[in-house]
Amino acid sequence: MVIQNISSGPNEAKLLLTLAEKRISVFTAKDAKEILQMTDAAAAHILMNLVRKRRLQRIEKGKYLLIPDEAGVDRYWAEEPWVVVPHLVDEYYVGFWTAMNYWDMTEQIPYTVYVATRKQKKKSSLKFGNQKFQFITLSEKKFFGFIEAKTNKTKFNISTKEKTIVDGLTYPKYCGGIPEVAKAMWSVRKNINWQDVLKLAEKVDVNVVIRRLGYLLNILEIENNVSKLIANNLQRYPYHYLDPSTSKNKIESSKEYGLIINRTKHELLGWKDY
Repeated sequence: MVIQNISSGPNEAKLLLTLAEKRISVFTAKDAKEILQMTDAAAAHILMNLVRKRRLQRIEKGKYLLIPDEAGVDRYWAEEPWVVVPHLVDEYYVGFWTAMNYWDMTEQIPYTVYVATRKQKKKSSLKFGNQKFQFITLSEKKFFGFIEAKTNKTKFNISTKEKTIVDGLTYPKYCGGIPEVAKAMWSVRKNINWQDVLKLAEKVDVNVVIRRLGYLLNILEIENNVSKLIANNLQRYPYHYLDPSTSKNKIESSKEYGLIINRTKHELLGWKDY
């Protein structure tokens, strides 16, 4: 690998070496000030120079990514999103389509990193490098069902497989639509507790989520006991759309689950033929 040699002043070198020695990838302007023991203005000047020299990359105001030597001549570096996300929001979990990919519930690699938050950010999205971070603010009653995962670089929060499915049924648009949610359900059909999924759907307290769960379990022909239990205890009216993320063209209705079906069977199940 070719390493680009970029000259640095003593303060710049001190900051870069300290970050590298402590294995810090993402840091704040305050961190830099404390390392360098200088004023805000002086630290800001050092940071600006290192961004210009492409030794640092600005994530958002006051937050930076260290670009290591192995980035090579073009100085391009993309950290795993798990390293960056914990520095962008306090109360959060990685979820939706991103969690589906993490749990091998989809073969799609979403360009956007979806992050559930408790507190709304000033900007609902952030473009950083070749990735986009989308922040979805959830109410307190929906903000649950995540665990702490670990990589060799960091710890981060991510929705469980069960909650990932429930979030997909609640907000299909953040998961590629109901067909992607159906594929995710199929992929984990043998290693997930569907009674637990139903309990989480009930906890979310959105009736249409339970309807969508029952309908998809039924057409996928998995866990018939749960789909029948849902059908027998549903409040079916008024009818709601199966997939609100797509056109509202009615194909048929499901009286059993109180849904307006606006996805064809081929869209929902055609992937099983491949």
